[in-house]
Amino acid sequence: MSNTPHTLGEEFPGQLEAIHALKAKNEHFARVLREYDEVNDQIHRAETKIEPVSQDHEVTLRKRRLALKDTIAGALAAN
Repeated sequence: MSNTPHTLGEEFPGQLEAIHALKAKNEHFARVLREYDEVNDQIHRAETKIEPVSQDHEVTLRKRRLALKDTIAGALAAN
């Protein structure tokens, strides 16, 4: 288990099988998942001061993560 907060398993409990199934059949959804993980990792590195960023950039990253999470939730609901 990752020590990075806001992993897909934490954000969508009980839906990992549905996420994997949708990822396997939908390349766009797979790209969204990759981007979510990348942005989430960037936020984690910023929060832990491994790769510090400006406060404005961190806020922008958080907004992007939220938008991606909304996209993921919408795709799961539609499936």
